[in-house]
Amino acid sequence: MSSLSQQAIEAVIKNITIPYLDTDLVSAKALQQIQISDTAVTLMITLGFVVKDFTTTLQQCLMQPLADIGITALNLQLTTKIVAHQVQSGVAAVANIKNIIAIASGKGGVGKSTLAVNLALALQQDGAQVGLLDADIYGPSLPLMLGTQHVAPEILENKRMQPVRMQGLQTISIGYLVEQDTPMIWRGPMVSGALQQLLNETCWDNLDYLIIDLPPGTGDIQLTLAQKIPVSGAVIITTPQDMALIDARKAYGMFRKVNVTVLGLVENMSLHTCSQCGHTDAIFGEGGGARMAHQYGIPFLGSLPLDARIRQHTDSGLPTVVAQPEGDLAKHYREIARSLSARLSLLPRNFSALFPNVVVE
Repeated sequence: MSSLSQQAIEAVIKNITIPYLDTDLVSAKALQQIQISDTAVTLMITLGFVVKDFTTTLQQCLMQPLADIGITALNLQLTTKIVAHQVQSGVAAVANIKNIIAIASGKGGVGKSTLAVNLALALQQDGAQVGLLDADIYGPSLPLMLGTQHVAPEILENKRMQPVRMQGLQTISIGYLVEQDTPMIWRGPMVSGALQQLLNETCWDNLDYLIIDLPPGTGDIQLTLAQKIPVSGAVIITTPQDMALIDARKAYGMFRKVNVTVLGLVENMSLHTCSQCGHTDAIFGEGGGARMAHQYGIPFLGSLPLDARIRQHTDSGLPTVVAQPEGDLAKHYREIARSLSARLSLLPRNFSALFPNVVVE
């Protein structure tokens, strides 16, 4: 008879850090059940994020440490359950959206929109239901990046809009509703109202994640986001140089003040490799994003290179993770997307949507 016990197996698993989670399955509350049959073990695991073909990765992480205590066969029964996570207090949930993730930067030109669209596509390719909202009312870029410049959302009888579906995403942008060259000469209240209409008057279909591509800065849109929109977490993108980091710190400070969890920081344009000679150069400096993440104690989700292909892909309407899904650049985006969704899965749940509305008459 086997001398293996559930306690011994759990003790081993608690010492194994799982990729993307940066913690163990027990601490992540992902290990649901252990079944022992002689020296064979079945682990029932439920993850709060999706990663395609993750069973093989888990098998490789767990098998050798478990073999050291006498386990000869390991059967993983892996399921995924994405739930809604806590948002700012006093902000009501949006129907059919579990989690809203804001992609922000303190300044323009750091690649925020490119990151947002590629992260959304990476999450969708892994199996999540994902939407993308272009919150840059003055300079919408989503239609160009997805090749939907001449597409308009279907308007339903109740004046609500169907999201434009492209590359598996549900998308909405002010760019779908106005001519491409029409300037939005609006004051702050009009811009804030437009954002709320785009969010609340779009018929989202059972989204696990809605990615919101914010405009740069900490102005009207960001204030509306903090006060009116339930945000599960935010990602800050910067480039390595000091000028960008100054503004990235302001973005981080804004999210702290409004009690939105920062899931991590991404550094864009980190290194450039010459396509002719292969020489690598840190054109905008080196390591600034990682230093900022360490300074503020927030996760560093990864870095992206300065590569002409990224610009070429978005200009053509086929973002990198669609244009070259198996390429080296797509892998960067995919790893960042998995890390942020895994970190989100560790946050407290939001149970407010489960409570009934009480009406006193």
